[in-house]
Amino acid sequence: MKTYHVICIKWGSYYTASDVNKLFSMIRRNTSLPIVFHCFTDEAEGLDPAIQAHPRPIMNVPDALNKYAYKKEAGLCEDTLGGLTGERVFFFDLDSLIVGNLDEFFTYPGGNGFYIIKDWNTRGTHVGQASCYSWVVGTLGFVKSYFEQHAEEVLNRFHTASQEYLSAKVIEKYGQLHFWPDNWFKSFRFHCLPIGVLRPFMTARLPRVEGLKMIAFHGYPGLSEAVAGTWTTDASSKKRAHGWKRLYKTIKPCPWILEYWK
Repeated sequence: MKTYHVICIKWGSYYTASDVNKLFSMIRRNTSLPIVFHCFTDEAEGLDPAIQAHPRPIMNVPDALNKYAYKKEAGLCEDTLGGLTGERVFFFDLDSLIVGNLDEFFTYPGGNGFYIIKDWNTRGTHVGQASCYSWVVGTLGFVKSYFEQHAEEVLNRFHTASQEYLSAKVIEKYGQLHFWPDNWFKSFRFHCLPIGVLRPFMTARLPRVEGLKMIAFHGYPGLSEAVAGTWTTDASSKKRAHGWKRLYKTIKPCPWILEYWK
């Protein structure tokens, strides 16, 4: 049978080996297809022995410019990534909650196309949401090399919006983005949380969508914050949440997440 390659990336201290192991476990439980799970990280201690650990791709830019999620959206586009040149890979963020079967997801892409979630916060079809995307290793090396050669220019234009940079470069070369079916992926913030004034009183819940496969916890709150019922542990976000913003930057504990996140 064909083997399907799933990848993730871990750097810094926010995510732990336990987060990687939970993602691996969720994906393995939700597919009947043979998968190989790869983690690109500087710290492999604590990872499940079944996970293939690789060094994080080197970004050939000054340290001051090697920031934000370009380590993911640009770094993972390396043409020799993990010795997987020519193989299709399926990337998942570590703040992904798998809630449905993934078999048709893994068999959906055609040819060498690039597939990504349509960004829920952007009108039009020019930005993909990078919580989950798929490509054939060896077809996106230009995304990484351009960033390495023009890092300051990219940061001045896109700032922290690395997924917009990735989308722009793919469109520049291939003319379009291929999107996953809309019902497969939903956002915790946009589709699970009640409207702002109701958040202190109502618990977030899964949307009733046929074929739903994953909830993306992009930005804040993250998975652990949602379980605990705290909006964020990020100091700068807390500062921004002063005053009236506290009326909607609040969340009740969501213990139902633990049914899936294990």
